[in-house]
Amino acid sequence: MKHFKKTLIASCLGITLSAVSLTAMADNWPTKPINVIVPYTPGGATDTVTRIVMQKLSERLGQTIVIENKPGANSTIGVAQAARAPNDGYHFVSVLPAYSINFSLYDLNYKASDFAPVSHIADLPLFLFVAKDIPVNSVAELVEYAKENPLTYGSSGTGSSAHMTGAYFAQTTGLDLLHIPYRGSAPILSDLLSNRVSMVFDPILVPMPHVKEDKLKVLGVASAERYATEPDVPTFVEQGFDGFIMNSWTSLLAPAGTPEHIIERVANEIAEIVKEQDVIDRFYQVGFVPVGGSPTDLSAILERDGKLYEGIIKQAGIKLN
Repeated sequence: MKHFKKTLIASCLGITLSAVSLTAMADNWPTKPINVIVPYTPGGATDTVTRIVMQKLSERLGQTIVIENKPGANSTIGVAQAARAPNDGYHFVSVLPAYSINFSLYDLNYKASDFAPVSHIADLPLFLFVAKDIPVNSVAELVEYAKENPLTYGSSGTGSSAHMTGAYFAQTTGLDLLHIPYRGSAPILSDLLSNRVSMVFDPILVPMPHVKEDKLKVLGVASAERYATEPDVPTFVEQGFDGFIMNSWTSLLAPAGTPEHIIERVANEIAEIVKEQDVIDRFYQVGFVPVGGSPTDLSAILERDGKLYEGIIKQAGIKLN
């Protein structure tokens, strides 16, 4: 009996010490560098915004954050690597809507349940830019013109946000628009300026200076509100296209099973970071709108967008070549 009591006490003590140890680990996190995968090339929009936020997060946590660029296959290479990473609170991945789109396009070696939502960092509004020679000045005029004249829209590739937005625009307006995929944004702009492609849904940064020079037209922004630095550009909703809100975005995920207290800590820190004026200014400079949404908010967005993109892809019969 005495031996049993000693064993029981030792077991309880072991459980208590383990709990204390786990609590100490939670209180001490992070104790080593944090790795964030960006599944795109350095210098792009996602990379830029992620680095802005992670620099601030590193300062707040007092720990190094290493950005690892892993581009390729519409982000699936980097995301797949993140899915296999340890769920110890030291591994994250920054994603765009391509993350949700890819589930309906690719035969992937990971699934949505492999990830936990962390933060909806920012939105990236998409503007509708059209070639200067097209004789329209509003979205409604474009729709009427397109009913009698064949038009094309470009995107940075099959499955990109611009592709999905263009396809959705065609579906919701009943237009027959030809999609032309490009390898990146630069050749789209060149063809748009020379009237070899009719239109593109694109972030503000690169095309807008050409609008200012009267070389392109901008007809609207597919977001819920007008963009702060371009208040004269109306939303699609304002122009009578109810529900046409198709933002791109940047969000942070972690491997499933990452401790909830770490996810909450990171989410709360990012929510505060995106309120800082210098961060807001830098976001707007590259076309983003700060959000800092919670894990619950991001979970709802991923579910909503996943269903939306799946429907767009099925209706348009979009497949990878």
